Formats: sequence, C-alpha cells, structure tokens
Amino acid sequence: MQTALNCVSLDEVRQQIDRIDRDLIKLLAARGEYVARAAALKTAAAEVPATARVAEVIARIRMEAEACALSPAVAEATWRAMIGAFIEHEQSLHAALHPPSQTD
Repeated sequence: MQTALNCVSLDEVRQQIDRIDRDLIKLLAARGEYVARAAALKTAAAEVPATARVAEVIARIRMEAEACALSPAVAEATWRAMIGAFIEHEQSLHAALHPPSQTD
C-alpha cells in the first residue's frame, strides 16, 4: 500500500493526492444523496440548518481527527465548509420539493 513516506517525488505525492480527491468526490456524492433525502423528509425550511446537529457532527469530527493524527482545526474547518455548502444545496432542494402553498 502506498503511503506518503513511500513517495520519492513531488509527482508521486500529487498523484496520490489526486487519487484521494477522486475517492472524496465519490463520498461527497453519496453524502449528497442523503442530504437530498433529508430535504425531502424535512417538512419545514427552518429544519434545514439543524444547528444542534451541526454542533454534534463538529464535536465528533474533532475527536475522530485527533484519533487519526489530523489537526482538529483542519478537520473542523473542512467540515464546516462542506456542511455549509450542503446546507445551501439542501435549502434549494427543500424549496423545490416543498413550494409554498398557493392560496387564491
């Protein structure tokens, strides 16, 4: 198995980073499917940001990062950016799935 310490050139390092990025894209796509389902299941737009859930996820991610020798600050910043982008996407999906009722 390739590790960072086995890389002997910058090109090898970049190839491995690109491989990891491809894997991350697949995982983000899978995460997006669950976000879309959450948008369908939430009945009110106010449910979308789920601030308590975000706080719970960030706390867990910081602990998991530390256990993996990843800077908790880097993990938190990454997750906050990702969660923020997914919340925006979920808000759009929710609005499309749950349009305001038209009263005449």
